[in-house]
Amino acid sequence: MTSVSRRDFLRASAAVGGGLVIAAQIGCEPRGQEASGPAATPFLPNAWVRVSTDGSVTVVVDRSEMGQGVLTALPQLVAEELDADWTTVKVEQSPAGPAYYNALFGIQGTGGSSSVRAAWQPLREAGAKARAMLIAAAAQQWGVTPDQCSTEAGFVIQTGTSKRLGYGKLADAASKLPVPEKITLKDTKDFRIIGKSIARLDLPDKVVGRARFGLDVTIDGLLVAIVARSPAYGGKPAKWDEAAAKAIPGVKHVVQITSGIAVIADGYWNALKGIEALAVQWDAGRMAGVSSQTIARQLLALTGKPGIVARKEGNPAVRGVKTVEAVYEAPYLAHACMEPMNATAHVEADKCTVWVPTQYQAGGGAGVLEVAAKIAGVPVEKVTVHTTLLGGGFGRRFNQDFVEDAVEASKAAGAPVKVVYSREDDIAHDFYRPISTVRLTAQLDATGAPIVWQARVASPPTMPPAKGQIDPAAVEGFANLPYAIPNILVDAHNPDLGVPCGFWRSVGSSQNGFFVEGFMDELAAAAGKDPVEYRRALLEKSPRHKRVLEMAAEKSGWGTPLPAGRARGVAMVESFGTFVAEVAEVSIEKGFPRVHRVVVVMDCGPVVNPDIVAAQVEGAIVMGLSAALYEEITIDGGKAVQTNFDSYRLLGLREMPVVEVHLVPSTEPVTGVGEPATPPIAPAVVNAIAVLTGKRIRRLPLTREFPLA
Repeated sequence: MTSVSRRDFLRASAAVGGGLVIAAQIGCEPRGQEASGPAATPFLPNAWVRVSTDGSVTVVVDRSEMGQGVLTALPQLVAEELDADWTTVKVEQSPAGPAYYNALFGIQGTGGSSSVRAAWQPLREAGAKARAMLIAAAAQQWGVTPDQCSTEAGFVIQTGTSKRLGYGKLADAASKLPVPEKITLKDTKDFRIIGKSIARLDLPDKVVGRARFGLDVTIDGLLVAIVARSPAYGGKPAKWDEAAAKAIPGVKHVVQITSGIAVIADGYWNALKGIEALAVQWDAGRMAGVSSQTIARQLLALTGKPGIVARKEGNPAVRGVKTVEAVYEAPYLAHACMEPMNATAHVEADKCTVWVPTQYQAGGGAGVLEVAAKIAGVPVEKVTVHTTLLGGGFGRRFNQDFVEDAVEASKAAGAPVKVVYSREDDIAHDFYRPISTVRLTAQLDATGAPIVWQARVASPPTMPPAKGQIDPAAVEGFANLPYAIPNILVDAHNPDLGVPCGFWRSVGSSQNGFFVEGFMDELAAAAGKDPVEYRRALLEKSPRHKRVLEMAAEKSGWGTPLPAGRARGVAMVESFGTFVAEVAEVSIEKGFPRVHRVVVVMDCGPVVNPDIVAAQVEGAIVMGLSAALYEEITIDGGKAVQTNFDSYRLLGLREMPVVEVHLVPSTEPVTGVGEPATPPIAPAVVNAIAVLTGKRIRRLPLTREFPLA
């Protein structure tokens, strides 16, 4: 990959290899201000389209592909407005740098279900501007005005004649023309690529094994490193046998790095044997006495004390005719990506190159670019980041621990080094979804309607907040509660518990959706009302919430008879600007819940590729249901008890329910789809279980209430 200067990127037009390049600017930048990074402005150039003389169209994608389909969805945006022949469209992964910052975050990163949302307008504009220039070039050649020309699948056509020129024939001429300041985007009724379930461009290479993930990186002279890490978080090595490790054939170096002790060898298995011979003895430090039990007691105690206020409306001290109170709990969760964490780095005297499956390439001083530059001791301009395909991300690959390991190991070895996490390393040294305990209290009036809603959250932060503030993720779903309740109080505590935490698919909404929607069903039961009708009555001022709820009830057959032993549960959560309602059909088989069917209704604004959206919804259900049923990281002696899939169980293929996805036709602004279907599944399932058993489940996973045989 090559670096692209901002000045070159913003050039109105440039002939590159006999073709046409158009810049696309994400957001807007003040005129006359030369941006030097996020401190100046986060709205920097971020993507472009290239039309070559052979007629092919190349779209540079600046988001990481981790299965969510950006290598197809983003090119669809460009190709639609360009009127490209889709069969000619190619994709390139962008390099790392300020030109590719995500306008919503001010960094180059992929997350928050933001890829299409951030790209919807600028990528369409990029395609439209390129199309306008190709039309202008053809009109110039024919001696007519541009309004006498139109386009169709890679050709410019002179209206009323048989004259047509392919984009490849016009590329050179178009590259010499100025980029138009203003363009008109297509009316949605004229779309022929956006809104279509076009086959994904990355699938053929994945099917035949040509696709390259981080673990597939190979370069001349590559060594492999495994890092011995303290089982207890924050622990330090006290004693180890370096000589024994070096005696293992193939072991080249044993070096102490920030995260532990790296054994660097000519292959993975020799490095693993070196780790075994190393026989490290660890000092657990302050975490030695920390366990899930001590953490649970600390969080529960915090829910009895006022926290930092996130939302306050009306008078939460008002008393109703009935009080409903409950304490809900959710555990630490691992990401368990199918491709364990890894990174390859080559530190040389004056430069550093990194190959990595990452969600966070650059910006904010903490991207791969900046982290590698600092460790390697070179300017960021001398760091090249190659983003590979990601074998799952889910927020885990926003962290840079594996990048730090690789760059430190390469610097110490004086050679290119690939750091590979074992499955045990990956699960035991994750940045977990935070554990959370919430005390919920509601006051109901004589009709059963809630007149007071109070939520007190105790949860470590995903990112440390500023002093006197709370992590916004900890109160997602509470701070933006959609239900019309006149008196609301939400406050929170974010204690540092010493266990590493980070983003997990749908972040705070993943557990808070369970808390809110489980408790909402409890209120409906206390009022003697149907759960759907109870929610609907509180959503008169929230039409999009109400619509997905009503549509889910309709599509699921809510209220109609089910086979004996089955029940339905409903939940509705808004996250990342997307509205999702789900109905789960559940039974109890051999003493354990079985989910048979999930009906999902999603309102995410305009849809680029329905098949990709459906796949994302299904994947979100898999992850959310797996977490609800089985997943939990417990702590003993300051370390994770679960270290592999024998103890950290995931949903099996035979347990997967039928998932029906219904997308609401919408002209609202486009929003995200990668995460929002995760939060509603757990509460929908537990609400169905309450119908079946009369038992209210307030803590996850369900194995706590339904122990496995």
